Amino acid sequence: MDLNKVFDMQQLKDMKVELTRFMMAYQFACDEMNTKINILSDEFNYLHDYNPIEHVKSRVKSPESIFNKILRKGYEFSLESIKENIRDIAGVRITCSFISDIYVLAEMLGKQKDITVVEYKDYIENPKPNGYQSLHLIVQIPIFMTDRTINTYVEIQIRTIAMDFWASLEHKIYYKYDKEIPKHMQEELQKTAFVAAELDRKMEWLHKEVSSIKKENEDNDILSFLNSDTFSNILPKAVEQYKQNFLEFKEKKVD
Repeated sequence: MDLNKVFDMQQLKDMKVELTRFMMAYQFACDEMNTKINILSDEFNYLHDYNPIEHVKSRVKSPESIFNKILRKGYEFSLESIKENIRDIAGVRITCSFISDIYVLAEMLGKQKDITVVEYKDYIENPKPNGYQSLHLIVQIPIFMTDRTINTYVEIQIRTIAMDFWASLEHKIYYKYDKEIPKHMQEELQKTAFVAAELDRKMEWLHKEVSSIKKENEDNDILSFLNSDTFSNILPKAVEQYKQNFLEFKEKKVD
């Protein structure tokens, strides 16, 4: 059989290019988000001497996984339909140290000028019935290709170490039992989710106490320095040097 007679080969080539670029956009979106998160993390660490992020993972759904979701949800089989309806093709998971870090990071991401927050689901304030907790964001970011700009959806999950640990094990158990977990095990999983949540709350309290003590010590150090002879000697010299520099600058400007 001559395939050239059955198919328009140029049309097939064009389709292949479009599919490839379609998937590439999501990989680029993950790369872009990882870069943004790294920058925010480094800046936060520099300004506050503290890094709120433990680790970051990203992934792009496989074509098989995308097709299965299309069939399961009954979506139209087209790139435009997939793009609009399946918004978790690109996914980024951020694990933070404390609950407060989750909201700080979500706010920082939301303030980025090229990030549009489309959906905001707080499963920390309102956990799922099985006990699952996490903050979910669907954001849209522009990906600049050679001949077009593609606004691409990315799902961002932000959670604590305890939340991530619970979710990971729950996921393994869920698939081990082929999505049919016995009722008594569901109840136990829900209880362990409450235990994990309580651990997060206690660690958050400890974190705030330590931060409060650290700030108090820093304030005391500053006050001690301001009241010391060292500061009294430095200040007049600094003022005199400033005056001298200003006069020299003024003379040069006149010349």
